Amino acid sequence: MNNSTYYDHIFKVLIIGDSAVGKTCFLLRYSDDTFVENHISTIGLDYRLKMINLPDNKIIKMQIWDTAGQDRFRAITKNYYKGSHGIVLMFDLTSQASYDNIKNWLTQIKENTNEKIKIILVGNKCDVINRRVIDKEKAEKLGRDFDMRYFEASAKDNLNVKEVFAYLTKEIYNAFEKGKSNEFGLGNEKKKSKCCKG
Repeated sequence: MNNSTYYDHIFKVLIIGDSAVGKTCFLLRYSDDTFVENHISTIGLDYRLKMINLPDNKIIKMQIWDTAGQDRFRAITKNYYKGSHGIVLMFDLTSQASYDNIKNWLTQIKENTNEKIKIILVGNKCDVINRRVIDKEKAEKLGRDFDMRYFEASAKDNLNVKEVFAYLTKEIYNAFEKGKSNEFGLGNEKKKSKCCKG
């Protein structure tokens, strides 16, 4: 079914966060089940498509955008918030600075998206135990404070990668099912398309 052009809905999701937190590795692990140890920093934006089958036989086409975290690319990134249904907000568990910047990213999200957008907070690189500087309890509290579900993950060890996207997909779809389609910009007609643009 993954190679089919048939789908019920298309969801646009952004992965955002500081440079070098592991956004590209996280996406490639999910989309291609690959991991590259020394990955070149993303220049601008890139995206992958992924088909997801929900339990009620609905087929979701996920358009997942990998965004550059460097300051010089943030103006470009802002243009891609439009039409987004969900966000994976990522920090590096071994980097205090990337964690401290979460609130700055949340401000940018608030300025550029609908307030109903679904946001998942992800602490990446939980496999690097000896260099970890962010406690799980601290990150969970931050998630609760801003109404975000928190996951700890590892693209390298393939831990909680699928779970993050599965949870986010269900959250977006459930919002649609509750009659919030106008808020999220989701259509309710089945589509058959060869186009990969949202």
